[in-house]
Amino acid sequence: MSEADLNQATWRIGERTVSPEEGMAAMHAVARRGRPAGSTKADAKQAVTIRYSPEVLAAFRAAGAGWQARMNDALKDWLKTHSPTA
Repeated sequence: MSEADLNQATWRIGERTVSPEEGMAAMHAVARRGRPAGSTKADAKQAVTIRYSPEVLAAFRAAGAGWQARMNDALKDWLKTHSPTA
């Protein structure tokens, strides 16, 4: 579609007719994905890539949904009595 086609179109949001500018703004707003910039907490969990042995993964996964949170809790518990340095 050309810019002229978009300007001549009848734009609607739901049942309401809107201007081409408002329609384009709504279309672009819907296209954005992910968290808004600056909306994450300083102590938010971080995504990482890590490798575990098949036995460890099988044991946590066997407990069902929430296995990743349980693994995180187990590691936090371990840190209470151990040092992560060798």
